[in-house]
Amino acid sequence: MAPRTVAQNMHLVFYIGLGAGLAIAAGLRPFLPALLAGALGTGNVLGVDFAHSGFAFLQSGLWLLAVTVALVASYGAQLALGAEAFARGAGGAALAGLSIGVGALMFGATLGEHGDASWAGIVAGAGCAFLVEAAVRPVVTRARGRLPDAAARHALTLYLDAAALVLAGIVALLHPLGYVAIALAVWLLLGARRRAGEKYAGLRILRR
Repeated sequence: MAPRTVAQNMHLVFYIGLGAGLAIAAGLRPFLPALLAGALGTGNVLGVDFAHSGFAFLQSGLWLLAVTVALVASYGAQLALGAEAFARGAGGAALAGLSIGVGALMFGATLGEHGDASWAGIVAGAGCAFLVEAAVRPVVTRARGRLPDAAARHALTLYLDAAALVLAGIVALLHPLGYVAIALAVWLLLGARRRAGEKYAGLRILRR
């Protein structure tokens, strides 16, 4: 195999940023980033394209319809069960799994489309989505607990969807910002773990 050129290495750096950013956005909420990536891929816009990667289904009409149905179903289930009950139950677990799966697919497809190992993107994408899901979940749980009524708790999900969409759009425009998204997710996760440790230490002191 011929050695990679400097231009190829630069392209790889950019597309790793794109794949990581899309995976991070999917970790927040998977639906709108998947729809945006599929729509951009359909027109091969901003370097987003899955047609030649073995993941062409990510920009197919059937996939986009399935994602839309899943989005509507998730809102319906949340309204029926309540935001907190949905997050604590099987719906929340299923959503977390879907976030990780979509993040893995989009990162893998991004690398595969540009001639790199899609399996590496799948692994890294799953890791990115898991990272942000683990980092954001405690923050969202605390926020829901402090909100005064059910309408505000449901609205929080809308804000998460909007944040995920905006992040995916920004990373599609400026691929290197995917690295910034990873750094922010790590910062959030470390902060959540620090607060959990302080809470545990406080409980130990109270028990003495």
